[in-house]
Amino acid sequence: MIKKSVMKEQVSHFIKGILIGIANVVPGVSGGTIALITGILERLLNVIKHTLSLQSFKLLLKAKFNEWADYVDVRFAAAVFLGVLVAIISIARLFEYLFKHYPVFIWAFFFGLVLASVYFVMKTIKRIHVTVVFLFVIGIAAAVSIALLHPASENKDPLYLFICGIVAAASMILPGISGSFVLVLMGNYELIMIHSINNVTISVLTLVILGAVVGMLALSHILSWLFKHFPDQIIALLSGFMAGSLLIIWPWKEVIWKTNSMGELILSRSGDKIVEKYSWFFPSDFTQEVFIAFLIMLTGIVMVWLLEKFAAKNKVNVEQKNLV
Repeated sequence: MIKKSVMKEQVSHFIKGILIGIANVVPGVSGGTIALITGILERLLNVIKHTLSLQSFKLLLKAKFNEWADYVDVRFAAAVFLGVLVAIISIARLFEYLFKHYPVFIWAFFFGLVLASVYFVMKTIKRIHVTVVFLFVIGIAAAVSIALLHPASENKDPLYLFICGIVAAASMILPGISGSFVLVLMGNYELIMIHSINNVTISVLTLVILGAVVGMLALSHILSWLFKHFPDQIIALLSGFMAGSLLIIWPWKEVIWKTNSMGELILSRSGDKIVEKYSWFFPSDFTQEVFIAFLIMLTGIVMVWLLEKFAAKNKVNVEQKNLV
């Protein structure tokens, strides 16, 4: 019975890892948002913090592998990160196709997910006061400001790729700040998330991964400490990030490509068009596509609601078992 329960828990963590991985591939959706929605963000931060800590290396050097596994929370970490890896490798090609042929539907689904998530995450705040409201507004302002920034051009410089890894990893952890969207702003989304993953370009991926390790190490300690000492305030700030990111993932937006003074398209070093900015709009006609998009958006909202109901039911069951 215990083994069956453990296996069920591992499968659950694996699925959550897949969802986080999918979110990290989509520009505008944060893996940290999914981690926060599914209730594993704080535990995930502790895994990153403990894995890259001095105590972790000491246990490994002394060959105390069982103690190290318990300290790092290896079972949980392995299930989640395996899910992330499977999602990134498999979903990258799928999303390349979907974004090319059905962009509005994909954005609509994630818009519904994030919209519902803001409400349910905010519900976890125990006490609403001025500081909480202020930080929520600050979070919204920060995310909207990022959305309005103009994307840069593609850059394959090794140091820049390392910095991309640092920034993207940090924003992957932060709910509402999309690591992939930050890569779009830095000009390297297609280079890293599409071309390099699909073609397994080791020279690029190695530098990005090294930067990601540094970014995760720094931010995991900071966020873990904030969650421990200021839970309401940090959730308000992160919820604000999530709310502000709704502008980024609004389904109806027009891409304005970068052009020169003659009106000709400027291409990146790899020959791809460069995004200048986005122009958001609300559909004027209620077409079949618009109807389907709103239906998909509603599906995203319902999924989060069902996930919340499932999580609440599990929490009650666990508490009842503890009482027994």
